[in-house]
Amino acid sequence: MACILGVGNATLDIINTVAGYPTEDAEIRAVAQRVCLGGNVANTLTVLAGVHQCYWAGTWADEADGQRICNALQHAGIDLGYSRKLGLGKSPTSYVCLNQRNGSRTIVHYRDLPELSLSDFQHIDLNAFAWIHFEGRNVPNVRRMLELVKERHPSLPVSLEIEKPRAAIESLFALPDVLLFSRHFAEHQGYRTAADLLCAIAPLAPQAQLYCAWGDQGAYARSPQQTTVLHVPAYPPAQWVDTLGAGDTFNAAIIHGHLQGKKPPEIVLAACRLAGQKCGQMGLPVLSA
Repeated sequence: MACILGVGNATLDIINTVAGYPTEDAEIRAVAQRVCLGGNVANTLTVLAGVHQCYWAGTWADEADGQRICNALQHAGIDLGYSRKLGLGKSPTSYVCLNQRNGSRTIVHYRDLPELSLSDFQHIDLNAFAWIHFEGRNVPNVRRMLELVKERHPSLPVSLEIEKPRAAIESLFALPDVLLFSRHFAEHQGYRTAADLLCAIAPLAPQAQLYCAWGDQGAYARSPQQTTVLHVPAYPPAQWVDTLGAGDTFNAAIIHGHLQGKKPPEIVLAACRLAGQKCGQMGLPVLSA
């Protein structure tokens, strides 16, 4: 069992399932509602916690919703010893509209909470960990955290999720060992295919194993010093139920595969299968030994 540190966001998700996506200015009834843990890093750790010892490094608000987030993390088996309680601010909250017809989700996110500081991160003893996973947000601080890891623990594997375009996020690419890109990021940057994105990123991150999930088209990977891009098809479920957290599930499977010492073709295949399983069920799958 490896020890994994996840640095990033944990949110409260309020999920309304609707029969079909509403038009603007419509008033409709939800057919179901659930409130659960969310956030990219929190979701990825939840999937990994079935077979690894997971720790969350992030901030939470000292109020009722913040306590609900902490309770959910602990229920998933995630250690909060490196989290930081803040007396000011509101817990990050995602209001999700889940379309029952096709499993798609639309998210309105609200946050009013400072991110984990560099000082907080510096107090973590990284000797205990076999892997560190970062969410690509709070770019200036994350860059300094990544530099700190590489300076003090150069052999410690690090992954970084790049989901959304953010100012100067390209400055992070040369630091992690594994980069995980989203289709949203690729298309926002003007790339029509995952292969185009990975070929363009490779010179900026010659040290990194690159991955990009592309929804129903599967996923792509490119290894350092290679010019070919690996493609693995998607494994869609028999029925689309819930796509919320599919990318986080994919990322968890990639990290797990690397910790097992597997090669990229096998890693991506397992990740696509687990992401497909997630889309066919409500809530997150959990890795098993």
